[in-house]
Amino acid sequence: MGSGFFISPDGYLVTNNHVVEGARQVTVHMDGGRELPGAVVGTDPRTDLALVKVELAKGEIVHHVALGDSDAARVGDWVVAIGAPFGLDHTVTAGIISAKSRVIGAGPYDDFLQTDASINPGNSGGPLFNLEGEVVGVNTAINPRGQGIGFSVPSNVVKSVVNVLK
Repeated sequence: MGSGFFISPDGYLVTNNHVVEGARQVTVHMDGGRELPGAVVGTDPRTDLALVKVELAKGEIVHHVALGDSDAARVGDWVVAIGAPFGLDHTVTAGIISAKSRVIGAGPYDDFLQTDASINPGNSGGPLFNLEGEVVGVNTAINPRGQGIGFSVPSNVVKSVVNVLK
């Protein structure tokens, strides 16, 4: 269980690899209680990213968000994290970008945005927005020994990985 967000009107959704890893089927829970079946298009365990495609009715589109330029994000910029921490859907927390290019020893990829916006289990795969409404990161990890120490894969990495996975 985790979070995710649509990046196109035809139903492509970004989340973390660890959210869908080993899944035989994926169900996307939408606002209002609707559930959509999905399929994992591809995963990149190195960056902990995954691309899912949901099944939509003919002609149906979904609301989606834009991937911003994470290189333009600066330490001190305000951000908003959205997800479902501990299963609490549609939770929004605010904070700042605390650091960039953070190495946390989480695996082969180690170049995270650090934020003090509250991220907890269930936020994984959710978006980290800048105040222009663009996604600048994918919420991925926390430091379990502290509070207010969360990490997101930068959106410019997401753009590259999603293009390959598609």
